[in-house]
Amino acid sequence: MRPAAAAALLALAAPPSVHGGEIPGAVIVLEAAPGTPGSDPSAAPPRFVLLKDGQVFVGGTERLEAGRLEKDETSALLKRVEAVRKLPGLALAPDRGSAPAGGSPVSLGGDPARTVRLRLLEGKPLEVVATGDPAAAPPALAPLATFLADLLRYHHPSLRPYAPSSYAMAVREARLAGGCRAWGFAFPIAQALAPPRTVSAAEAAGWPTGARPASVCADDRRYVVTLRPLLPGEQP
Repeated sequence: MRPAAAAALLALAAPPSVHGGEIPGAVIVLEAAPGTPGSDPSAAPPRFVLLKDGQVFVGGTERLEAGRLEKDETSALLKRVEAVRKLPGLALAPDRGSAPAGGSPVSLGGDPARTVRLRLLEGKPLEVVATGDPAAAPPALAPLATFLADLLRYHHPSLRPYAPSSYAMAVREARLAGGCRAWGFAFPIAQALAPPRTVSAAEAAGWPTGARPASVCADDRRYVVTLRPLLPGEQP
Protein backbone atom coordinates (compact mmCIF):
# COMPACT_ATOMS: atom_id res chain seq x y z
CA MET A 1 0.00 0.00 0.00
CA ARG A 2 1.28 3.46 -0.90
CA PRO A 3 1.92 5.93 1.95
CA ALA A 4 -0.86 8.21 0.72
CA ALA A 5 -3.32 5.33 0.81
CA ALA A 6 -2.25 4.37 4.29
CA ALA A 7 -2.66 7.97 5.41
CA ALA A 8 -6.21 8.00 4.08
CA LEU A 9 -7.08 5.09 6.36
CA LEU A 10 -5.85 6.84 9.48
CA ALA A 11 -7.67 9.59 11.33
CA LEU A 12 -7.00 11.12 14.72
CA ALA A 13 -9.00 13.32 17.04
CA ALA A 14 -8.40 15.06 20.34
CA PRO A 15 -9.08 12.34 22.92
CA PRO A 16 -12.27 13.13 24.83
CA SER A 17 -12.95 10.44 27.41
CA VAL A 18 -15.65 7.95 26.50
CA HIS A 19 -16.75 7.87 30.14
CA GLY A 20 -16.53 11.58 30.91
CA GLY A 21 -13.34 11.52 32.96
CA GLU A 22 -9.62 11.10 32.40
CA ILE A 23 -7.24 8.63 34.03
CA PRO A 24 -4.57 10.67 35.84
CA GLY A 25 -1.04 9.91 34.63
CA ALA A 26 -2.12 7.67 31.76
CA VAL A 27 0.17 7.53 28.71
CA ILE A 28 -1.53 4.65 26.84
CA VAL A 29 -5.22 3.73 27.04
CA LEU A 30 -6.88 1.05 24.94
CA GLU A 31 -10.64 0.55 25.06
CA ALA A 32 -12.45 -2.37 23.43
CA ALA A 33 -15.93 -3.82 23.72
CA PRO A 34 -15.82 -7.06 25.74
CA GLY A 35 -17.98 -8.97 23.25
CA THR A 36 -19.68 -10.94 26.03
CA PRO A 37 -23.36 -11.62 25.25
CA GLY A 38 -25.59 -9.28 27.23
CA SER A 39 -22.73 -6.98 28.20
CA ASP A 40 -22.86 -3.18 28.23
CA PRO A 41 -19.70 -1.87 26.50
CA SER A 42 -20.14 1.63 27.94
CA ALA A 43 -19.38 0.27 31.43
CA ALA A 44 -16.50 -2.02 30.48
CA PRO A 45 -13.12 -1.40 32.13
CA PRO A 46 -10.38 -0.23 29.76
CA ARG A 47 -8.61 -3.15 28.12
CA PHE A 48 -5.12 -1.72 28.77
CA VAL A 49 -3.76 1.30 30.64
CA LEU A 50 -0.14 2.31 31.20
CA LEU A 51 0.64 5.10 33.68
CA LYS A 52 3.74 7.32 33.69
CA ASP A 53 5.13 5.54 36.75
CA GLY A 54 5.05 2.14 35.03
CA GLN A 55 1.86 0.91 36.69
CA VAL A 56 -0.24 -1.11 34.27
CA PHE A 57 -3.89 -2.19 34.28
CA VAL A 58 -5.48 -4.90 32.16
CA GLY A 59 -9.26 -5.19 32.03
CA GLY A 60 -11.86 -7.75 31.02
CA THR A 61 -15.63 -7.76 31.02
CA GLU A 62 -16.05 -7.03 34.72
CA ARG A 63 -12.75 -6.59 36.52
CA LEU A 64 -9.20 -5.30 36.25
CA GLU A 65 -5.77 -6.61 37.09
CA ALA A 66 -2.91 -4.31 38.12
CA GLY A 67 0.85 -4.69 37.90
CA ARG A 68 4.03 -2.70 37.45
CA LEU A 69 6.54 -2.70 34.60
CA GLU A 70 10.29 -2.28 34.83
CA LYS A 71 11.77 0.83 33.22
CA ASP A 72 13.05 -1.10 30.21
CA GLU A 73 9.62 -2.67 29.68
CA THR A 74 7.95 0.74 29.78
CA SER A 75 10.56 2.15 27.40
CA ALA A 76 9.93 -0.70 24.96
CA LEU A 77 6.21 0.11 24.87
CA LEU A 78 6.87 3.82 24.39
CA LYS A 79 9.21 3.05 21.47
CA ARG A 80 6.36 1.19 19.83
CA VAL A 81 4.11 4.20 20.43
CA GLU A 82 6.61 6.35 18.55
CA ALA A 83 6.56 3.88 15.65
CA VAL A 84 2.77 4.20 15.51
CA ARG A 85 2.98 8.00 15.58
CA LYS A 86 5.35 7.95 12.58
CA LEU A 87 2.86 6.16 10.34
CA PRO A 88 1.89 8.28 7.29
CA GLY A 89 -0.93 10.61 8.23
CA LEU A 90 -0.43 10.50 11.98
CA ALA A 91 2.20 13.22 12.00
CA LEU A 92 -0.39 15.58 10.52
CA ALA A 93 -2.80 15.12 13.42
CA PRO A 94 -4.49 18.37 14.50
CA ASP A 95 -3.97 19.98 17.87
CA ARG A 96 -6.29 19.22 20.77
CA GLY A 97 -9.72 20.69 20.18
CA SER A 98 -9.30 21.34 16.45
CA ALA A 99 -10.27 17.92 15.12
CA PRO A 100 -13.79 16.92 14.10
CA ALA A 101 -15.59 15.18 16.94
CA GLY A 102 -14.92 11.45 16.82
CA GLY A 103 -12.59 11.63 13.82
CA SER A 104 -12.64 8.80 11.25
CA PRO A 105 -11.70 5.17 11.87
CA VAL A 106 -8.65 3.24 10.81
CA SER A 107 -9.69 0.34 8.59
CA LEU A 108 -7.57 -2.73 9.37
CA GLY A 109 -9.53 -5.13 7.20
CA GLY A 110 -11.60 -8.08 8.29
CA ASP A 111 -14.76 -7.72 10.37
CA PRO A 112 -15.68 -4.00 10.44
CA ALA A 113 -17.89 -4.54 13.50
CA ARG A 114 -14.80 -4.98 15.68
CA THR A 115 -13.71 -1.60 17.04
CA VAL A 116 -10.98 -0.52 19.43
CA ARG A 117 -10.00 2.96 20.61
CA LEU A 118 -6.34 3.70 21.28
CA ARG A 119 -5.32 6.92 23.04
CA LEU A 120 -1.68 8.01 23.14
CA LEU A 121 -1.51 10.71 25.79
CA GLU A 122 2.16 11.50 26.33
CA GLY A 123 3.24 14.62 24.46
CA LYS A 124 0.70 15.57 21.82
CA PRO A 125 -2.46 13.58 22.67
CA LEU A 126 -3.67 11.46 19.77
CA GLU A 127 -6.56 9.09 19.29
CA VAL A 128 -6.93 6.19 16.86
CA VAL A 129 -10.23 4.38 16.36
CA ALA A 130 -9.51 1.12 14.54
CA THR A 131 -12.09 -1.17 12.99
CA GLY A 132 -11.46 -4.70 11.82
CA ASP A 133 -8.99 -7.42 12.69
CA PRO A 134 -5.33 -6.50 13.38
CA ALA A 135 -4.32 -9.82 11.79
CA ALA A 136 -5.88 -8.65 8.50
CA ALA A 137 -4.12 -5.29 8.39
CA PRO A 138 -2.00 -4.38 5.33
CA PRO A 139 1.80 -4.17 5.75
CA ALA A 140 1.72 -0.37 5.82
CA LEU A 141 -0.24 -0.53 9.09
CA ALA A 142 1.87 -3.27 10.71
CA PRO A 143 3.26 -1.09 13.57
CA LEU A 144 -0.28 -0.18 14.60
CA ALA A 145 -1.82 -3.59 14.01
CA THR A 146 0.79 -5.56 15.94
CA PHE A 147 0.72 -3.01 18.79
CA LEU A 148 -3.07 -3.33 19.09
CA ALA A 149 -2.93 -7.12 18.94
CA ASP A 150 -0.32 -7.27 21.69
CA LEU A 151 -2.23 -4.87 23.96
CA LEU A 152 -5.48 -6.79 23.45
CA ARG A 153 -3.86 -9.97 24.78
CA TYR A 154 -1.42 -8.29 27.16
CA HIS A 155 -0.08 -10.29 30.08
CA HIS A 156 2.61 -9.53 32.63
CA PRO A 157 3.81 -11.68 35.56
CA SER A 158 3.23 -8.83 38.02
CA LEU A 159 -0.51 -8.65 37.31
CA ARG A 160 -2.79 -9.24 40.30
CA PRO A 161 -6.54 -8.64 40.82
CA TYR A 162 -7.28 -4.95 41.33
CA ALA A 163 -9.81 -3.91 43.97
CA PRO A 164 -11.18 -0.47 43.04
CA SER A 165 -12.16 1.86 45.86
CA SER A 166 -15.09 3.31 43.89
CA TYR A 167 -17.31 2.78 40.86
CA ALA A 168 -19.00 5.04 38.33
CA MET A 169 -22.72 4.32 38.43
CA ALA A 170 -24.98 4.69 35.40
CA VAL A 171 -28.74 4.15 35.57
CA ARG A 172 -31.28 4.28 32.77
CA GLU A 173 -34.90 3.26 32.54
CA ALA A 174 -34.98 0.09 30.44
CA ARG A 175 -35.99 -3.54 30.65
CA LEU A 176 -33.67 -6.54 30.53
CA ALA A 177 -34.84 -10.10 29.97
CA GLY A 178 -35.50 -12.08 33.13
CA GLY A 179 -36.16 -10.96 36.67
CA CYS A 180 -34.97 -7.94 38.58
CA ARG A 181 -33.51 -7.03 41.95
CA ALA A 182 -34.50 -4.41 44.45
CA TRP A 183 -32.77 -1.02 44.61
CA GLY A 184 -30.52 -1.33 47.66
CA PHE A 185 -28.60 1.96 47.74
CA ALA A 186 -29.12 4.62 50.40
CA PHE A 187 -30.22 7.29 47.88
CA PRO A 188 -33.34 7.21 45.66
CA ILE A 189 -32.84 5.72 42.23
CA ALA A 190 -34.13 8.96 40.68
CA GLN A 191 -30.99 10.71 41.93
CA ALA A 192 -28.82 8.27 39.97
CA LEU A 193 -30.50 8.93 36.64
CA ALA A 194 -28.40 12.07 36.11
CA PRO A 195 -24.74 11.00 35.89
CA PRO A 196 -22.03 11.19 36.97
CA ARG A 197 -22.53 9.34 40.25
CA THR A 198 -19.77 7.65 42.24
CA VAL A 199 -20.39 4.87 44.74
CA SER A 200 -17.88 3.27 47.08
CA ALA A 201 -16.70 -0.33 46.85
CA ALA A 202 -18.60 -1.06 50.06
CA GLU A 203 -21.85 0.28 48.55
CA ALA A 204 -21.30 -1.77 45.38
CA ALA A 205 -20.64 -5.04 47.21
CA GLY A 206 -22.79 -7.84 45.84
CA TRP A 207 -23.67 -6.01 42.61
CA PRO A 208 -22.52 -6.92 39.08
CA THR A 209 -19.69 -4.68 37.97
CA GLY A 210 -18.10 -3.57 34.72
CA ALA A 211 -19.99 -4.45 31.58
CA ARG A 212 -22.32 -6.81 33.46
CA PRO A 213 -25.58 -4.86 33.89
CA ALA A 214 -28.08 -5.37 36.68
CA SER A 215 -31.84 -5.26 36.21
CA VAL A 216 -33.59 -3.31 38.97
CA CYS A 217 -37.25 -2.93 39.90
CA ALA A 218 -38.12 0.29 41.72
CA ASP A 219 -41.20 2.52 41.92
CA ASP A 220 -43.12 0.16 39.59
CA ARG A 221 -40.50 0.69 36.87
CA ARG A 222 -37.57 -1.28 35.45
CA TYR A 223 -34.02 0.07 35.26
CA VAL A 224 -30.61 -1.03 33.99
CA VAL A 225 -27.74 -0.29 36.39
CA THR A 226 -24.01 -0.55 35.63
CA LEU A 227 -21.01 -0.01 37.90
CA ARG A 228 -17.77 0.75 36.06
CA PRO A 229 -14.61 0.26 38.17
CA LEU A 230 -12.58 3.48 38.52
CA LEU A 231 -8.80 3.58 38.38
CA PRO A 232 -6.75 5.53 40.96
CA GLY A 233 -7.70 9.21 40.85
CA GLU A 234 -10.20 8.73 38.01
CA GLN A 235 -13.44 10.68 38.18
CA PRO A 236 -16.60 9.56 36.33
